[in-house]
Amino acid sequence: MSEKKKKSLLTWIFTFAGEKKPAYFASIFFALLKVTCGIAPYILIASIVQELLSGVRDWNLYLRQCAIIALFWAGNAFFHMISTTLSHVATFNVLANIRKNLCDKLTRVPLGSVLDMPSGTLKNILIERIDSMETTLAHILPEWTSNLLLPLVMFAYLFHIDWRMGLASLATLPIGIISASFMMTNMTERFNNAIEKTKILNDTAVEYINGIEVIKAFGKSKSSYEKFVTAAREGSDCYVEWMRDCIWPFTIAFVIAPSTLLAVLPIGGFFFLNGTLSAVNFITIIILSMSVIQPLLVVYSYHDDLAKAGVIFGEVGGIMDMTELSRPEKDAKKPSDNSIVLKDVRFSYKKDSEDCHTDSILLTQNQEKKETVQNGDSVGISNPCNNRNNEGGWCGNEVLHGISMTLPQGSYTAFVGPSGSGKSTIARLIASLWDVDSGSIEIGGVNIKNLSLEEYNRRVAYVSQDNFLFDLSVRENIRLGRLEATDSEVEEIARRSGCYDFIMSLENGFDTIVGGSGAHLSGGERQRIAIARAMMKDAPIVILDEATAYTDPENEAIIQQSVAQLVKGKTLIVIAHRLSTVKDADQIYVIKDGKIDSHGTHEELLVQNGLYKSMWEAHVSAKDE
Repeated sequence: MSEKKKKSLLTWIFTFAGEKKPAYFASIFFALLKVTCGIAPYILIASIVQELLSGVRDWNLYLRQCAIIALFWAGNAFFHMISTTLSHVATFNVLANIRKNLCDKLTRVPLGSVLDMPSGTLKNILIERIDSMETTLAHILPEWTSNLLLPLVMFAYLFHIDWRMGLASLATLPIGIISASFMMTNMTERFNNAIEKTKILNDTAVEYINGIEVIKAFGKSKSSYEKFVTAAREGSDCYVEWMRDCIWPFTIAFVIAPSTLLAVLPIGGFFFLNGTLSAVNFITIIILSMSVIQPLLVVYSYHDDLAKAGVIFGEVGGIMDMTELSRPEKDAKKPSDNSIVLKDVRFSYKKDSEDCHTDSILLTQNQEKKETVQNGDSVGISNPCNNRNNEGGWCGNEVLHGISMTLPQGSYTAFVGPSGSGKSTIARLIASLWDVDSGSIEIGGVNIKNLSLEEYNRRVAYVSQDNFLFDLSVRENIRLGRLEATDSEVEEIARRSGCYDFIMSLENGFDTIVGGSGAHLSGGERQRIAIARAMMKDAPIVILDEATAYTDPENEAIIQQSVAQLVKGKTLIVIAHRLSTVKDADQIYVIKDGKIDSHGTHEELLVQNGLYKSMWEAHVSAKDE
């Protein structure tokens, strides 16, 4: 287990508190002042009682003491407000820093590690789970400080007055402890079950919402909704059953334990009648004893919240400990050009054994949730962690087996082959979305592992068939390729990319909001904007992974002509299923079963009479039909 996962809750808090650490310490200071203001009235009340029993008839003295008591109660409320305000300010900073660190971390880990995490689980951690810690983190330091200090000081003062009565004031505490112990029975098991059921509910909800279009199209609304209802019911039932089992121990603990007078009155009365306890001390003890136990119960009430925060920080630590792409902060050497060379590259979608074990659990939990909506039958999930290399501590199936190729600077290279052959995997490795297991990828004679991510991202533009657009205007989505671009430059790149006319036909032209994930646009329109965004980046290496998959033939031809003009002099890599779109490539690599089957120009591959020729003939036949 990593060091971060062993951190205590306070260590986690101060790790992410940043510049707001002083606010937490100030919160504790004002909490101590609050405790002082909370104790003083009890002492003054005892003093008033003592003076009354002594026959003092100075009403001005009593008025002054009552005024001082009122000031202390006001000070108690005032310092509590300042303390909690400061702790809340620090806490919101902690939550913000946690989210910033997690998002920053996710940009440095391999894309596969991110994709292997269910989106509902990741969203739940980043939003709801972290947000749920606000109350705990904002109150734990000031509340614990005051609610622990107050009873300790009071007990010490009671013990000073009469040690017997000091012990008597704690007589009901064992009943509370015993009752609380029943509440703790199987708590870890219950809590983990509640967490897992909540995760399953979140994943099911996200899956149901994202797949609603397909679910309706294939008439699976009833079965899919039933699955969501089942997850929701199980998510609520685990909490209801837990609370039902704890209700009686909870009631006994929180009703009987603070009832200190049950013991103080009879025991104190016995000592008073025997003459071993004065009336003044007896009354003083009665007053003070009522403040001993209740604060301890408040402290105990945070137990569940602390356990919950510990689990959440464990999840945060799990993400923070994920293996990152191995890249330096600064480039040791600059590439001489933009040529690309792959040398004996091997790769499998895998992680280290600990991460693999975690994802294996997630996949197992979600196995029953995945279904093929076309026929309604549940299917098993191919778990990438089924095969484990015990020697190296890795798990996963190798998908690329010794790939070697050379892509000269300014060349146009196409990858073709059957589905699942490894074409896109090669492109993603070149785009540095994963690291190779063995072998190397070089740009301009420099291993990409020796290039900083900033330098590498500047050199490579990658467009996949599953493009993501932000809920911004068309203009801002294109501008993401180069943030300093002017409006006229954005419009010019749209013209050159062949999507200016369709953008102007939208309701508000370039200012049209595309919706979440570009939902207001068609698949082809999203792809065309994504291509324009990549062209705006003006990177010397361009990778198009089925970038025109959702476009119709007419628009595809326009896009290809536009891209051909925009990538002149750039190193272009295209992955395509429609062979006619890449027959003019400088070189074509045919990938089969994670290996290079053949490579050459379109004409050379046809002469070889191999896999490419059979694919071409099938392609031409399909077009004719």
